[in-house]
Amino acid sequence: MSVGIRYDWQIEEIQAIHDLPLLELVYQAASTHRQYHNPQQIQVCKLISIKTGACPEDCSYCAQSSRYKTEVKPQALLEKETVLNIAQEAKASGISRVCMGAAWREVKDNSQFDRVLDMVKDVTDMGLEVCCTLGMLTDSQAKKLEAAGLYAYNHNLDTSPEYYSTIITTRTYGDRLKTIDNVRQTNVTVCSGGILGLGESVEDRVSMLHTLANLNPHPESVPINILSQVEGTPLENQPDVPIWDVVRMIATARMIMPSSDVRLSAGRARLSQVEQAFCFMAGANSIFSSDDGKMLTVTTPCPGYDADREMLDLLGLEMRPPFQRGEKVATPLVEVR
Repeated sequence: MSVGIRYDWQIEEIQAIHDLPLLELVYQAASTHRQYHNPQQIQVCKLISIKTGACPEDCSYCAQSSRYKTEVKPQALLEKETVLNIAQEAKASGISRVCMGAAWREVKDNSQFDRVLDMVKDVTDMGLEVCCTLGMLTDSQAKKLEAAGLYAYNHNLDTSPEYYSTIITTRTYGDRLKTIDNVRQTNVTVCSGGILGLGESVEDRVSMLHTLANLNPHPESVPINILSQVEGTPLENQPDVPIWDVVRMIATARMIMPSSDVRLSAGRARLSQVEQAFCFMAGANSIFSSDDGKMLTVTTPCPGYDADREMLDLLGLEMRPPFQRGEKVATPLVEVR
């Protein structure tokens, strides 16, 4: 089976893929994954919260919103040396991408943005891929990040256009798409995906994938996040997402955006090694790892470097070096006698 890259997916086609018998879906997704990627490699990323809390947005899932009472204590923009030290430790542990997140509604042209640009340049100079998620972005700001050496910009769609206003009212779906378009005016790659467990329907999940799969080009990176229920947020009592729902979304994303990296992102800490292995089989080829047990804030747990290295070794997987997305190598067949 050979799968080509398309930008004209119909929502009914995506729904049909999503609803395939589970093992057939995983088989087809695994086959597609091997067509476009080295199945033995996983990119391991580190997320650094460079500015934490006090965000004016009302995203219902987020511990960093100033509208909710959570355990998160606001922190000012980190000093560059602090970020560089974290990045250096991550690199020494085999991390190939550092993602820097700031709890801003939008980027503003001020001294803080200038400091972020310096961080981007210096971490890039370490030989690491750098991704930023800073909120909404203008075309001129995207060009400044490009000039600083930024490799990727993350701006998730979160959910479907139809369900979006149920989760967020302080910006529109169009605002999110505009930021992605502004990044596309540069050579910076796009990272955009969504969150499972917001109370959305299966149709909402398929609709979100439909939006992503009809962007031309596809996002080079598609994170599939699982809601981490945070006390104090409107979604604190949402039920856990069943693992097979996660596997279906990863496999469907792999089928319709075959050359993209599919990232098993937030929420991975509650998955067993067996469940994560199923996600890798279905086409996930990136994870976030941490040295401090948290992904972005104290409310979002993340597996540690040592535990992840042990898991990858157990599964016969290796960490992908930086700047090697899309490089597929032939996997030798083992002769069975």
